[in-house]
Amino acid sequence: MNKPKLSHLDSSGGVVMVDVGDKPDTPRKAVVQSEVLLSAETFSMLKEKALPKGDVLVTAKIAGIAAAKETSRLIPLCHPIFLSFVDVRFRLEESKAMIVVEAEARTTSSTGVEMEALVAAQVACMTIYDMCKAVQKDIVINNCRLIHKSGGRSGVYDSPTSSS
Repeated sequence: MNKPKLSHLDSSGGVVMVDVGDKPDTPRKAVVQSEVLLSAETFSMLKEKALPKGDVLVTAKIAGIAAAKETSRLIPLCHPIFLSFVDVRFRLEESKAMIVVEAEARTTSSTGVEMEALVAAQVACMTIYDMCKAVQKDIVINNCRLIHKSGGRSGVYDSPTSSS
């Protein structure tokens, strides 16, 4: 059985940026989901917008969107791409004191937007952490994963464990 070839390695094992020059531009979309686990007290303060640093979710949304636009500067072999759409959404699950963070990125390009969606989700989660850490030290960021991808050669992927 042949192992899949790693696209960022050349024939001698050296690191390379993938050449996407011959690939056609196609509409592409990626959706990533992650979770932030808070205490019931912190969750309540967040929901009531009573945390000392201000409106956590508005700040996290802006941070996630801004981060997606910087992805190629953060991930060394990631191509800079034109993003046609980025959004960060939140679902509050009070019974678990959990914030489900969902980041979506879209482009029409010769390469995908999974990394941009991953970076957006994780920076949004870290922003929530940063804005809540004054009242809680044991915040957990959990379960970051790709839940949807479409466009390009590999077609559509939907996570079998996706709750969306």
